[in-house]
Amino acid sequence: MVEKKVAKPKKVAAKKIEAKAVESQAAVAENPAHKRRELVGIVVSDKMTKTISVAVTRQVRHRLYKKYFSRSRRFKAHDENGLAKMGDLVQIVESRPLSKTKRWALKTVLRKDVRLAGSLDALKEQI
Repeated sequence: MVEKKVAKPKKVAAKKIEAKAVESQAAVAENPAHKRRELVGIVVSDKMTKTISVAVTRQVRHRLYKKYFSRSRRFKAHDENGLAKMGDLVQIVESRPLSKTKRWALKTVLRKDVRLAGSLDALKEQI
């Protein structure tokens, strides 16, 4: 019978894998793409304790007709001191999960009661 030679795993390979893992973790920490996301929107509800509901509107282009239309989404954000009131233009930042639906935190109140100040597009251009 002819015996086949089987390559034995080398110990060096495990060290290289560990080194690559450490390098990739360092790259993740340095990469600006891994920063927390920040969004700007209008407070649509402040009735909950230490929580606000923020509507973030964005413009989307239709694939077929190439026309732009608005899409909006509501995010629940943590407001520790109750600074934001309904109608305020606020900036929220991504955070760790605080509850079942709350994954954002209030960063700043950009302008008080946007409904009285004018259109949202004009306000976003000023920022």
